[in-house]
Amino acid sequence: QVKFVQSGGGSVRAGGSLTLSCAASGLTSDYDVIGWFRQEVGKEREGVSCLRLSDGSTYYRDSLKGRSTLSRDRSMNTVHLQINSLKPEDTAVYYCATGRTQCPPVLTTTRPLAMMDYWGKGTLIKVSS
Repeated sequence: QVKFVQSGGGSVRAGGSLTLSCAASGLTSDYDVIGWFRQEVGKEREGVSCLRLSDGSTYYRDSLKGRSTLSRDRSMNTVHLQINSLKPEDTAVYYCATGRTQCPPVLTTTRPLAMMDYWGKGTLIKVSS
């Protein structure tokens, strides 16, 4: 069974930066990706970034492209999502998750809970203007 421990997040002014971390245990080669999702109040959960575990390739939703960096620390089995130039519309609960899928669909799926197998508990980013 895969377990995630999420850290990071918090409150920040617009234009600031934050880094979210997701430490995994029990992750095996059965799983292909680690995705980051976010959910704003009253909205559907959406995929915003994804890392392909086989080669470390990273993918970003257009809303985060150019101001985010997804990286991994293999020794710590941890992935980090740094988001710069934060905007009030980035306010959401952010989740990491793993699944047996590919990255491009992670960013467009309308059924993330069905797509991904294990989830972190989520961490809040709140951006004030």
